[in-house]
Amino acid sequence: MGKLQVETCHIEGLKVLTPQVFGDSRGYFIETYNERDAQAAGIEVTFVQDNQSGSRRGVLRGLHFQKEHPQDKLVRVLRGEVFDVAVDLRPGSETFGQWYGVLLSEENKKQFFVPKNFAHGFLVVSETAEFAYKCSDFYHPEDEGGIPWDDPDIGVDWPLSALNGAEVILSDKDRVHPSFAEYRRVRGL
Repeated sequence: MGKLQVETCHIEGLKVLTPQVFGDSRGYFIETYNERDAQAAGIEVTFVQDNQSGSRRGVLRGLHFQKEHPQDKLVRVLRGEVFDVAVDLRPGSETFGQWYGVLLSEENKKQFFVPKNFAHGFLVVSETAEFAYKCSDFYHPEDEGGIPWDDPDIGVDWPLSALNGAEVILSDKDRVHPSFAEYRRVRGL
């Protein structure tokens, strides 16, 4: 039905998708997911679970990854605005340890495809945000791993100025992730 614009970046596998928006005086319509369009964009994934979260300005969720049950994710924002980040954790990748970020919002309707074996996180830069994502594997709570959001070896350039003086808000779990150097040591990378 709609035409999907696909942007790639310097890290292979990551894709930013912008669906066609059909709008008129009543509002708008978009296809948020179409398997044929996804496959044409090189996303040949079966999604098995949809998740949604709500957060306020300054909430930073991440950087999370799955150890034994990695997930492909297709993420988007329903309300508000977030800065979404993926970090390449694929052993042997030329871009291992590099990150890419994209602003996702209810206005731009962009989606971000994050393949398996990437750490993922986002920072809410609007007053509130509703975030939704599709996953290619079921959630296994015991399988979660993480890297600090501000790890200097990764060096994500989070748009902290967009918080208008608000503090970064982390979960207890996200405060204690081992460093990227420790992640590499444990994995023998």
